[in-house]
Amino acid sequence: MARMTDGIIVGYDGSPGSDLALRWAAREASERGVMLTICHAWAPEDLSLLIEPPLFEQARQRGEEIVDQGLRYVEPIVGADGAEKLLVGGSAARVLCEHSQTAGMVVVGSRGRGRLAGVLLGSVAWQLAGHGQGRIVIVRGTGRPANRAPGPVVAGVDGSAAARAVLEFAAEEAALRRVPLVAVCALADAPGSLGGARQLEEEFSSLMTTWEKEHPDVTVLRHVTDSSPRTALLEAAAAAQMLVVGSRGRGGVRGMTLGSVTSGLLHHAPCTVGIVRQSPAE
Repeated sequence: MARMTDGIIVGYDGSPGSDLALRWAAREASERGVMLTICHAWAPEDLSLLIEPPLFEQARQRGEEIVDQGLRYVEPIVGADGAEKLLVGGSAARVLCEHSQTAGMVVVGSRGRGRLAGVLLGSVAWQLAGHGQGRIVIVRGTGRPANRAPGPVVAGVDGSAAARAVLEFAAEEAALRRVPLVAVCALADAPGSLGGARQLEEEFSSLMTTWEKEHPDVTVLRHVTDSSPRTALLEAAAAAQMLVVGSRGRGGVRGMTLGSVTSGLLHHAPCTVGIVRQSPAE
């Protein structure tokens, strides 16, 4: 399994959703043996021009209290020296996107303190998924009954250039949790040309055969279906603890921040979603 050297950064604002993300990130950092950075963006820098200095200082102090609360929360998981804090002035989405360029992984909850009733995905999670780089994780509350075995990790494999990176991330997560990796190939995503579905299935089979030989320690279950990618992945995710996809599928338009399938999964997946975002040049 690949070892991260740049650590994990988690966005934390003290909300229930960010508590879930913090716990997920702490366990991940502990299992991987990397540093956890708890990031709280407490206010836009230009706020100092709009409010009285005492109120501005109160907001900063409240941010300090929140991030210290986060440190105390994760100490039993990562140890006294396993986490550090990052308190910054600025937009939470912008700060996390900037740090995603160097972090091994960026983790946030699906919704934070600013959530609106009926909104399935918060603005910070949405902006991070669309503009961050590397590995992005959107954590959802996925409690399971005590008598149910842990679910697998599901990967959407569509023959795109990002498929191998998606497999690598999903396999690492499956190995950490000691559960199978389910690789899903939805043929409805095939090109419209004659024989497109067969070609996609052949590409999927070839990739998986090569990849499984390189990773004999991971139990892999292949699932090829005629369903649409969104339908197939949502169905697979129903019993999963994590779903990993690329930011854009093979049919994605260059310049789009997120493909339509990934966008739908972010809003409707019943489990935590991992996204592998490639740089614009890739």
